[in-house]
Amino acid sequence: MLFNPQNQYDIQKADEYYKKLRNGDEPFEITRKSKKRTLSQNAYLHLILGFFSCEYGCSVAEAKVDFFKRDVNLSIFCPNGERRKDGKPKLRSSADLTTAEMTIAIERFRNWSISVAGIYLPSPNEHQFLIYAEQEIQRNQEFI
Repeated sequence: MLFNPQNQYDIQKADEYYKKLRNGDEPFEITRKSKKRTLSQNAYLHLILGFFSCEYGCSVAEAKVDFFKRDVNLSIFCPNGERRKDGKPKLRSSADLTTAEMTIAIERFRNWSISVAGIYLPSPNEHQFLIYAEQEIQRNQEFI
């Protein structure tokens, strides 16, 4: 069950549920849930993936799976080394990342992009560059 610690009703329900578990015969586990990545992080990620695709000459899907997830952030997207039947790593969805994991993954990708691919990706506060990136993505939409 998931409870919001900012909601008094949820706090009361959580306490009741804990007492029920505590008085039972079976072992139980209490787990803290981290916040998922934010919508603004997701929008920013897709913007830089699109811009990278335009500059590199690949599809957005290739940029996301092959470069962002497999090459740069495999430790985040496949932390236990699990493999699919075809031998490729079984990758987590970016929707399952916490805000901290997403921040790390994006920074790694930006650093990798400039050092390996020679493509500078704008930071979230470079507004003019972000607008330019959006324009480039629109211009090249049929190719990415």
